[in-house]
Amino acid sequence: MKTKEVKVIRNYKDTVFRMLYREKKALLELYNALNDTDYQNEDALEIYTLENVIYMNVKNDVSFLVGAELNLYEQQSTYNPNMPLRNLIYIARQLEAYIRQETMYSSKQVKIPAPRFVVFYNGTAAQPERRILCLSEAYEIRTGEPELELKVLMLNLNTGHNKELLERCKTLREYCLFVERVRKYVEKEPIHEAVERAVSECIREGILVDFLQKQRAEVIAMSIFEYNEEAELKKIRADEYELGKLEGERAGKAEGERIGKISGIIEILSVWGEIPAGILHAIEQERDPERLTELLKAAARASSIKEFREMMDSGMK
Repeated sequence: MKTKEVKVIRNYKDTVFRMLYREKKALLELYNALNDTDYQNEDALEIYTLENVIYMNVKNDVSFLVGAELNLYEQQSTYNPNMPLRNLIYIARQLEAYIRQETMYSSKQVKIPAPRFVVFYNGTAAQPERRILCLSEAYEIRTGEPELELKVLMLNLNTGHNKELLERCKTLREYCLFVERVRKYVEKEPIHEAVERAVSECIREGILVDFLQKQRAEVIAMSIFEYNEEAELKKIRADEYELGKLEGERAGKAEGERIGKISGIIEILSVWGEIPAGILHAIEQERDPERLTELLKAAARASSIKEFREMMDSGMK
């Protein structure tokens, strides 16, 4: 049964966050906490997630209407500067469905809800408490005010960040505690055992009790998939840095290539926690491009910072 459940999750690219906020009660609580409102009527909220809209095999986490606002919420464990572009594609399809019964060729103006985009970041790489991601940052040529702009608010949910928001929203706070618990145990135990332990402890301690009790098996399957997918993304990023040599090609200089590889290694290792000063210094001071390529491959293969250190010490031969 567990194998079958993981397969289902992989096909649908679901997440624990998406599952948690399928419930209108939890979603309304999150909206109120973000906007300092006090809506109590769950019927005022209309779920508007388009199940058949997929970008790069990944669905939008949750979309919903409140009044004249169309809110698009995403949870990310990896920083993604392309969220404005992804949301542009998604919102275009959302609005196309929204005005399906209207005509854009009459003298009457078609009214649409005002879109709002929020990303909840809980990855391990350092990020500011909040930042605005702009579509215009992707433009190859930027002159004056962009004629097409889309802004995404990214909120860091890691410990010490956005405390007021987490205090106002119980479900979001407890979701973050659950994710932190899983990551803590994954460092010491096999992924399945770590997730099982995290779920059991959270239930005993009153964290997402109803949610975890009612949907325990699916939450465990989702959490395992999310963790494995995050590890896979590390390898993909390593390949991008090695094969594309992104920074080197853009800058046209060897130093740009070196910085790109160093950034890739640090980003990959940061998933496992704080990088020891000795390792960080050795990576940043490395000048041999072949050695940096080896370090990048080692980081992608490693399952922990400790294993990466052992690879470095052994010469990675």
